[in-house]
Amino acid sequence: MSGWSPRRWYAAVLSGLGIGFLIALPTAVIPNPIFGRAIETTWWSYPTVVFSALLGGLLIATYVRESFTDPEIAAESTDTSLRFGTLGGFISFFAVGCPVCNKLVLLALGSSGAISWFAPIQPFLAVISLWFMLWAVNVRLSNQDSCSLAPPAQSQP
Repeated sequence: MSGWSPRRWYAAVLSGLGIGFLIALPTAVIPNPIFGRAIETTWWSYPTVVFSALLGGLLIATYVRESFTDPEIAAESTDTSLRFGTLGGFISFFAVGCPVCNKLVLLALGSSGAISWFAPIQPFLAVISLWFMLWAVNVRLSNQDSCSLAPPAQSQP
């Protein structure tokens, strides 16, 4: 990351802020007049949002090309890391959200199930989401200096 251009760092900061707001505003981790919470925000929701934003911003920045002549990263790592990073972001949204404000959880478990079953697993969801995102960033950063193999040239008859 020390060799990143200002363009990549700019993308990391902007996308990280965007991800942080996309997670924190609808889940009311950041109080706002549009969304509310029935249950108080937990202490670990704040670091989860911050680390999700940081890792998400770094992950998105790895997809920003340094220049037009920059080689592409190997396709197999790109697809997998993108999937795991996106999954981590979605899981972190559920991890910090109000358990009884989440319509999917309410439909599946009801309000008492949301409080007694879903709320206790939210810290584990937070850890899993951060692990997925950290893994995806690690894969992208470890492969950023590699290039994909070009397909073999086919001879023309």
